[in-house]
Amino acid sequence: MAIPSFTGNANPYGGGDPYADYRTAEFEFTQYANLAARELGAGVIAANDEFFAERENLLIAEAAHFDPEHFGHKGKVMDGWETRRRRGVSAEQPWPTAEDHDYALIRLGAPGVIRGIVVDTAHFRGNMPQAVSVQAASVEGSPTAEELLSGDVKWTTLVERTPVGGHAANGFAVDVEQRFTHLRLNQHPDGGVARLRVYGEVRPDPKWLSVLGTFDVVALENGGSVEDASNRFYSPPTNTINPGRSRKMDDGWETARRRDNGNDWIRYRLVAESEIRAVEIDTAYLKGNSAGWASLSIKTGEDGEWTEFLPRTRLQPDTNHRFVLDAPAVGTHVRIDIFPDGGFSRLRLFGSLTEAGAAAHAARHQELGG
Repeated sequence: MAIPSFTGNANPYGGGDPYADYRTAEFEFTQYANLAARELGAGVIAANDEFFAERENLLIAEAAHFDPEHFGHKGKVMDGWETRRRRGVSAEQPWPTAEDHDYALIRLGAPGVIRGIVVDTAHFRGNMPQAVSVQAASVEGSPTAEELLSGDVKWTTLVERTPVGGHAANGFAVDVEQRFTHLRLNQHPDGGVARLRVYGEVRPDPKWLSVLGTFDVVALENGGSVEDASNRFYSPPTNTINPGRSRKMDDGWETARRRDNGNDWIRYRLVAESEIRAVEIDTAYLKGNSAGWASLSIKTGEDGEWTEFLPRTRLQPDTNHRFVLDAPAVGTHVRIDIFPDGGFSRLRLFGSLTEAGAAAHAARHQELGG
């Protein structure tokens, strides 16, 4: 399916809801986790210019805010990253050259394979870049901006220089089967970007997981993922495998109220085949709407048979529930069923990779350039 393209200025703000004329579309790749989420540890390492608005705004989780009356000493205060207007070298050549551009260096919260990128220019109506491009690199450790720009780092182009639109979600599908740790977002020649979202699959270093021994085998930062869920009405199921404890109700997973005799569920893919020995189901901040009961099942492979390893168990509101299993549960996929509806904030599955799981994970790491 073709990715919708938005180019050129949006209309000047005319009052009322600033998002009323916002241009966006459904992007299939948003089913993946945002690798540039601050919750995962992402950060904006540097930018060559941030005169009007700070580079850190790029990774704020909430949608960009717009206050038409908010001005500061440098001009209009914008919720995004905005650079000054570029100029040429002389009165005879007052225009920037075709090569002139601004850039920001982003450290992904977790290394991974990138499936799609959204460069969001919300509220930048006539001051967005004319075009953007995105490059990616894989650098171990914690490199400085100087090291990333030294010329010793191999940068792979994910998004060629492409015109973008103002006040729009500019989406780009990515088809590069490599594992990356850092991005370079380029604005041509200058302007502002409100938010950057980088969707993909987390691929941690096998050496790190092997040293940990026992860890959360479904955690997003360790390579776990949500494959599907019965309902996403109030909040996304991926929240349940985010790092840390939930901080408020919508930081977990909550379904619409059921009016039948069914139940809701989430299906997860573990980092690789794992042996699970302990479980946490946390209903933090879900008080009058937590799930009443929950059960857990496991299978190996897409075509495996589901086997229940935690029977239907009563859950309490706003409580972290811990279960030590009598026998390890082994598999590649886990499903949680909640009864009848409601939600929970976090699922933790503590264990370790099996010998086959560790081998498969290491082989995939090598395939992706690790």
